[in-house]
Formats: sequence, C-alpha cells, structure tokens
Amino acid sequence: MTMELDIAVDFEDFFPSMMLRLGAEGFIGELCNGFRLLMDGDKGLITFESLRRNSVLLGLHDMGDDEIVCMLSEGDLDGDGALNQVEFCILMFRLSPELMMMDGSVGLKM
Repeated sequence: MTMELDIAVDFEDFFPSMMLRLGAEGFIGELCNGFRLLMDGDKGLITFESLRRNSVLLGLHDMGDDEIVCMLSEGDLDGDGALNQVEFCILMFRLSPELMMMDGSVGLKM
C-alpha cells in the first residue's frame, strides 16, 4: 500500500507588507537589488543562463529549462528573450495583485 502526500504550498504575497515597512523608495530599491542578484553581470539582463545559475538562490533548484523559459517569457515585454530591470519590476508588480490595489498612501511612483 502506497500513500500519496497531498502537500500544497500556498504562495504568500509579502510585497504589500514590505512596501508598508520600507516605503516606496526602499521597496523599489529592494526590487533593484533582486534584479542585480539574478542578472548576468556582463549583459545587465536576467537571461536564461543567469536565472538557471541563480535558481538555487530562489529555492528553485528543481526547476526545468522549460519552466525557466516560461518565467522569462512571462515578463519579456520587448521580445529579446531576457528581462531588463523595468521588465523585472513590472513582472514583480503583476505577480502581486494586492500591491496593485494599495491606496497609494505609500507614494509609489514608477
């Protein structure tokens, strides 16, 4: 008899609380730090190779190549196959609907 475990991991969106705690400028600074952590230092972009290399930092060491390509294409607005800093920030905001619904009291301007 085999038992299957039904383990669901819920994504908890910490961006709104980070925004409130850090303020708009601090939050954007943290997004920029995240971008720099994941980007290819020579190209200044998050590429397939840089995301694959840094997937362990994200806890995504089991991620397949097709999943990495899907992540990149989700945010790639100019069609170059990589994410620049603006595309990365836009993607992070899109992944956080609660952040987009904030009332503007933290003064976020992009």
